[in-house]
Amino acid sequence: MNQIKTVCVYCGSGSGSNPRFVEAAIALGKVFAENSIRLVYGGGSVGLMGAVAKSVLDHGGAVTGIIPDFLANRERMNPNLTELVVTPDMHERKRLMFERSDAFVALPGGVGTLEELVEQMTWQQLGRHTKPVLLANIDDFWEPLIALLTHMRANQFIRPALDVEVLKAERVEDVLPRLRAAAALAPAGTQEMAPDVARRL
Repeated sequence: MNQIKTVCVYCGSGSGSNPRFVEAAIALGKVFAENSIRLVYGGGSVGLMGAVAKSVLDHGGAVTGIIPDFLANRERMNPNLTELVVTPDMHERKRLMFERSDAFVALPGGVGTLEELVEQMTWQQLGRHTKPVLLANIDDFWEPLIALLTHMRANQFIRPALDVEVLKAERVEDVLPRLRAAAALAPAGTQEMAPDVARRL
């Protein structure tokens, strides 16, 4: 059985237009801290990224921030984290975020959030890992993506043998239980990508 000890959260460096997005980020951080789940995230101190990290720290939890040096000023790199890793580029950032995480959660966000989320979905689809990937579907934010995936299946671009196993939770309190349930079903030893493969991706 695979256990969830660290969770990578992808989310916006902005707060969005809906106050429930920030509320969800704060609530998720509290859940992680109370359950001794280390947050792995993009290292910024603004937007939903800043809200989830601050909440984990405010509730006594641990946070690892991983940020490329060219984004340190733009996303206001947070110097108050449990651990802060500055990388030379986005590829190294994403590799480390993958290696240090047992599961992935996408809160609302923009193109960067979508790109990181879809990359994990793709690696999972291709059998590179079995780590759970979950959409925190706050106020139906991810419904257009869910509809697009359904459309792709209907047009046979996502075939049964290569289906996309993405989890979904409308409520923050359902996120961790669903991640744990999915991790428990994954065969032991299959959650990790081979190191040589990870370096090439």
